[in-house]
Amino acid sequence: MSQDTSFEEKTYRKVDMRLIPFLFLCYILAYLDRVNVGFAKLQMLKALSLSDAAFATGAGIFFIGYFFFEVPSNVALKKFGARMWIARIMISWGIVSSCMIFVKGELSFDALRFLLGIAEAGFFPGVIFYLTLWYPSRMRATRTAWFVAAIAVSGVIGNPISGFIMDLFSGAKGLAGWQWLFLSEGIPSIIVGVWVIYYLNSSIQEAKWLTAEEKALLEKNLIAEDKDKTEHRVIDAFKSVKVWVLCAIYFTLMIGLYGIAFWLPTIVKAFGIKGYLGVGLITAIPYGVAVVGMIFLSKHSDKTGERRLHYVLTCSAGAVGLILSGVYASNPVLAIIFLSIATLGVIGSMPLFWPLPSAFLAGTAAAAGIGIVNSVGNLGGYFGPNVPIWAKLVSKDPSAALYIIAAVLLVGSVITFFFIPKELRVRIGAPSPDAVGTRRT
Repeated sequence: MSQDTSFEEKTYRKVDMRLIPFLFLCYILAYLDRVNVGFAKLQMLKALSLSDAAFATGAGIFFIGYFFFEVPSNVALKKFGARMWIARIMISWGIVSSCMIFVKGELSFDALRFLLGIAEAGFFPGVIFYLTLWYPSRMRATRTAWFVAAIAVSGVIGNPISGFIMDLFSGAKGLAGWQWLFLSEGIPSIIVGVWVIYYLNSSIQEAKWLTAEEKALLEKNLIAEDKDKTEHRVIDAFKSVKVWVLCAIYFTLMIGLYGIAFWLPTIVKAFGIKGYLGVGLITAIPYGVAVVGMIFLSKHSDKTGERRLHYVLTCSAGAVGLILSGVYASNPVLAIIFLSIATLGVIGSMPLFWPLPSAFLAGTAAAAGIGIVNSVGNLGGYFGPNVPIWAKLVSKDPSAALYIIAAVLLVGSVITFFFIPKELRVRIGAPSPDAVGTRRT
């Protein structure tokens, strides 16, 4: 190992330790505030006289607000800087999430979910774009995996905590368990949002914790990579066929993700599990499997420089897991095993997907393109929670929704296999000759 290569590794390790754990914490809070409604559902429906259909509409309407404000939010992040914009996002969504305690019926439920989508719009794609300001593409899948692992970890720790809160605090101070859930998981987002202002740096040059030599290395690697990218303007992102293909792929993945996230507590409770804490502990199992598996998959993808087949095989495995969990729904042990495979397949596909847009987009086009893919793709989050409702209209099989979601995931795998351009799958994993030169000269 050359001295320059060792210096590069130490520099990126320093960046990793500074950025990834903090962004990981932020996303745990974001994801909890987005999907804790799935756990609150276990009490809310009866308390507020909401139907399953009304819940699905409210859960999904989040993504309508998210859709309209996603791209503007990501472009604003590029303009105003990640530090202030991510802080604004976190503080506003923490306030809205805490206000969920005031829900009285279907109208207020829908309104606050819509506002939560507006408040959170731009956070996930903003962080994905933020990572492109620090890491070249060849290193990004593993870092994205550590960030996206927050989804799985929020399930591992968040579901038991949610169950514990609802069991312990129901009725305290005149508030129901589901109200305590929203309040106790919304306030930390506000606190961490303020912390963002003092902790994050919007660019390499702002980072006082890096030496001049370390800053020069990081910027040289990014400049070498960006020379090969052809699309830099906002309009380039909207005109790119590849961006819209990625939107379609991500749309199918989000149907799978939120179909699982919003209904997994209900599925597990149907096994006859007693108490909300018990439900939380069982639902943590699939997410725990996903944490371990996705890190392994993303490291292997970065090592080999291959994304396309990794995504196709992982997403397809998730579809098969959903199908088998439905087939063996009457056997709780087998159902949880196959739901674990399904959760790994869906969540594990995300870090394999997100290096794709930044493989050909740079600058403002990258901010806009990532925002477009995430906003259009996240409309799948509206359809995912509604699939179980619609499935009841066409089939009496309680597992029909799982089969429909699995079919959608397989469609996404097929699109990925046949429509991701050849040059995109060849280039994304490996460093360019210029980038290699900057490391070894």
